[in-house]
Amino acid sequence: MTSFDVIIIGAGAAGMMCAATAGQRGRRVLLVDHATKLAEKIRISGGGRCNFTNLHCRPEAFLSKNPHFARSALSRYTQHDFIKLVERHGIGWHEKTLGQLFCDESAKQIIQMLKMECDRGQVQWAVPAEVANIRAIGDEPKARYEIATSKGEFRCTSLVIASGGLSIPKIGATPFGYKVAEQFGLPIVPPKPALVPLALPPEWLQQFGELSGSSFDTIASVTDAPKKLRLPDFRESALITHRGLSGPAILQVSSYWQQQGGRGAIALNLLPGVDVAAWIAPHRQTRSTLGQLLAAVLPKRVAENFAVAHGWTQPLAECSNAVVAEMAATLGAWRIQPSGTLGYDKAEVTLGGVDTDALSQQTMEAKSVPGLFFIGEVVDVTGWLGGYNFQWAWSSAVAAGEVA
Repeated sequence: MTSFDVIIIGAGAAGMMCAATAGQRGRRVLLVDHATKLAEKIRISGGGRCNFTNLHCRPEAFLSKNPHFARSALSRYTQHDFIKLVERHGIGWHEKTLGQLFCDESAKQIIQMLKMECDRGQVQWAVPAEVANIRAIGDEPKARYEIATSKGEFRCTSLVIASGGLSIPKIGATPFGYKVAEQFGLPIVPPKPALVPLALPPEWLQQFGELSGSSFDTIASVTDAPKKLRLPDFRESALITHRGLSGPAILQVSSYWQQQGGRGAIALNLLPGVDVAAWIAPHRQTRSTLGQLLAAVLPKRVAENFAVAHGWTQPLAECSNAVVAEMAATLGAWRIQPSGTLGYDKAEVTLGGVDTDALSQQTMEAKSVPGLFFIGEVVDVTGWLGGYNFQWAWSSAVAAGEVA
């Protein structure tokens, strides 16, 4: 049986980053993963160019039962630290929108960079290898855990779980990390799909489903949440699909809708940045309809269907003040009640995971289980769309790798 200082299960973004960090400080590291293709989530991200971090990364952009948990790791290894690593490897990058950074060429460059960093730390690999069993063997200085795999049995002092969440099962997502946490008595915040398209009920689809493929600028928010939470809203595009709503604005708000238990509605401002009442006022004495006005700022089919669905087809000159006020209010906050999400198959990440109350925010080590660490998506920390979740992978990995 071979012994290591550190064994990391999961060779994705967080796992490789942690392995490189631990290996380069002189620790003997083994990286274990069941997948035959390395780091598929990195490879397919950002349309194949990997949205590897965000210039505006900050703790407020992450959801967790403990909203302050991510602060320590994010402040000690920042987006600027990762950018320096990318530049040191000669990888060209560019900013798209809202601080999102992408490789100029290919996401495979990030995978290759992480492999090279692991090589610098003389990391050893057991890939592909199925983990059959994990057993605690005591609190000894040189061996706390025994791991039985299809590539042999190994021992280690520090065991790091970087196996990810449940999103995108077709590339190998499993509940492995949650099962390890439960085995050692750590609580789990129930996982849910996040950054995920929203499904809408049949009656909504009957009115708007034929607009599938239409997109528009909006400000999306979650309604009916307690005011003390101060949930953010997101100005980005929304996309109507044959099953409901998608697009960046919807994916962003979906995480907060899920966090609130999927109970409230979402609200879409169809005229962001516009004083709607003042916008309508000059047309009050004309034969123009609301649909005709909206067609100048929204896709024509969306504008027409929106007006028809609400019964606002008459000329504005024939509309009472009360009706016009209702139009303005609805355009500023069109309430839509989702029926659910499109699930983990379409989700970018997983909301929930290993309860942060059970982990050290400085080291990611389980408070009650010496030498056991959890990093990345398996932890109850979920970032916004746009590179935030990769930054959490890098930051949490370094936090664990510096002490494991």
